[in-house]
Amino acid sequence: MNVFTSFCCLFVGLTSTIDAYSQHENYMDGRPPATQRIECQDQGIVMRYGDGKDSCDVYGAREAVLNKVGNTYYLFYDGAGKDGWKACLATSTDLQNWQKKGAMLDLGDSTKMDAKSASSPWVIQDKDTWHMFYLGTPNATAAPDRVPSFPYLTLKAKALSLEGPWIKQYDVEPFTTKPNTFYALTASPGFIVKHGNEFLQFFSGSAPKDKLVKRTVGIARTKDLNGGWDIIETPVVPLDEQIENSSLYYDKSQRTWYLFTNHIGITEKGTEFTDAIWVYWTKDLLHWQKENKAIVLDKQNCKWSKGAIGMPTVIQTGNKLALLYDAAPGESISHMKRNIGLAWIPLPIKIQN
Repeated sequence: MNVFTSFCCLFVGLTSTIDAYSQHENYMDGRPPATQRIECQDQGIVMRYGDGKDSCDVYGAREAVLNKVGNTYYLFYDGAGKDGWKACLATSTDLQNWQKKGAMLDLGDSTKMDAKSASSPWVIQDKDTWHMFYLGTPNATAAPDRVPSFPYLTLKAKALSLEGPWIKQYDVEPFTTKPNTFYALTASPGFIVKHGNEFLQFFSGSAPKDKLVKRTVGIARTKDLNGGWDIIETPVVPLDEQIENSSLYYDKSQRTWYLFTNHIGITEKGTEFTDAIWVYWTKDLLHWQKENKAIVLDKQNCKWSKGAIGMPTVIQTGNKLALLYDAAPGESISHMKRNIGLAWIPLPIKIQN
């Protein structure tokens, strides 16, 4: 989420076709556009905000994070509730019908770094324990919206089940912001993958640059999920790419990694918002190139949103990728009143010029 809003080369056998949506945005401030697309069919809204337990999502539902255990899908999402944004949970067996379970985290007291938001959780299981890395901040805008404000920090919790109870681990500091780096303003959690004998976390970082806030994704690494993480000092792509909040997919047949991520656009009046979902690709998980990118979902192919389209998460089901995302209805670019949508990406992924 954002306070101002919320492969090396193409692989062998890749087919290239002309796409009706190949016209890209020319951003008023010159930020780099994506000029290619991938095929993606939007299904529409599958979970609406407003009816979560104890009013946990009365003002909006966003930041979808998807996991699957057995035949059950577990959807963590940010519920904009009556006292702030919290990590909520819903479950489904078909990705279409969701049973809301309510908030999984409470806000911390006034002395804690999650006093105003405990949200956007990414989880990974190691042995018999689920490890959660969630966004905490002591700052938020005024009621009733209570949009989390900088700094965005990564905090830790654990549980034996995805449905909790989740136990916060305030004594664990995975990583935090650092002056004069690409994560000077924010260092918020992201997708975690086991890579060899260590874990890699693709986190969101931002920093001031040219009198603006610039955003990108970085990589943190650790061998101990209850310990500290080391941050690779060069981000996945430069800050000028203006991306955040990412989900990974690995195609074994193509030996290719795909990074699905939120792009931050800007209106003609200079207001920033999440305008599209992009994808980057690489053969080497630790090395990415900014040129290898394409648009996945934006106002051209989203059925119900022509404004703010938020964070993506993907999971394979059969010969397709299911993509869950949040968006504001119509042309709204508001943080609030967002719903969760579902789109489908045929496999293998094909880049369209």
